Amino acid sequence: MKHYDVIIVGAGSIGMAAGYFLSKEGKRVLLLDAHDPPHTMGSHGGDTRLIRHAYGEGRAYTPLALKSQQLWNALQEQTELPIFQKTGVLSFGPVDTPFLKEALESAKAHHLQAEKLTEAEMKRRWPGLQFPEEGPYIGCYEPDAGVLFVENCIQTYRDLALQEGAELLTETPVKDVTMRDEQISVQTSKNSYIADDVIICAGAWNRKLLQGVDLMLPLQPKRQVVGWFEANDQLFGSCEGFPGFSAHTPSGIFYGFPSIDGSGVKVGCHDFGQVTEPDEMVREFGVYDEDEAVLSQFLKTWMPEAGGHLKKGLTCLYTMTPDEHFIIDTHPNNHRILIAAGFSGHGFKFASGIGYELTQLILNGKTEVDLSLFQLNRQALTT
Repeated sequence: MKHYDVIIVGAGSIGMAAGYFLSKEGKRVLLLDAHDPPHTMGSHGGDTRLIRHAYGEGRAYTPLALKSQQLWNALQEQTELPIFQKTGVLSFGPVDTPFLKEALESAKAHHLQAEKLTEAEMKRRWPGLQFPEEGPYIGCYEPDAGVLFVENCIQTYRDLALQEGAELLTETPVKDVTMRDEQISVQTSKNSYIADDVIICAGAWNRKLLQGVDLMLPLQPKRQVVGWFEANDQLFGSCEGFPGFSAHTPSGIFYGFPSIDGSGVKVGCHDFGQVTEPDEMVREFGVYDEDEAVLSQFLKTWMPEAGGHLKKGLTCLYTMTPDEHFIIDTHPNNHRILIAAGFSGHGFKFASGIGYELTQLILNGKTEVDLSLFQLNRQALTT
């Protein structure tokens, strides 16, 4: 069996970033993926993702977000493909929304540029917004936040990793990972390989793979949908200053993007979707009537001139943890197995930083950014 320093199981956003950073440090790296990344079968499809720094999910995320932004900016310098566009990001909702309170506190704690806006100020700045009468509403606007172009991010990390000597096997599903005394064995549908260290970051397939190394985790894949809708680009175009957004409403948490180059406003609902398994997921958008309805109803209520005809709809996968915090840790019985899992629908923005920190764990046995929030031994994963 061929021997590597590191085998990475799952060459998506995090895996490809880690593959680049490790190979750049001279490690012999093998990347394995069941498909041919970037692709639409996992969690990184759909063109774009938001990156925010003042983090409503918890201010402990902010140092990792800032490290990730630094690395995305560095990646932009290595390619002509667009990686990041600074559109700003507006988060809004009722005045008592815990997410908004935490986002503003995160900005204050980490000295970030963020504005607290009233309902009137938001409507004056972005006249395409409409607020129901149940308010009042407030907003948190980050001018330095924006949009990542996911396929370009992964393709660039892929190209750079291969330039640094990493090997990539596509269309190669991993069947089993086996712990040995000093090394790890990885069996694919074609061959078996040996490594000193293994990173398991296979998205919705993580739960099954981790069972093979005696680790049962409460990871639940969920089918998600996103749609692009015809919009008034004078109100909602990115060049006209409309930001990415996160909306906390009585009917759910929605997120979206301005119309980039006339693509239409893209919108998704964070807390909508069907529990599924990755190999059994219904991948066709529109199979369920609510696929389009839940998205269009949000736009018609809050952004009526962005709620036009559906231009395109796609499905993707979330992998949820019970507390919606990530899992980034080493195996409790074998420190040579590193786990990156359960990104719960808000992980892509951190992919560069997580790939870098996994590299630091392998090289130095510790991370530069505090990742203690994401440990395996937290109560939400052990009860």
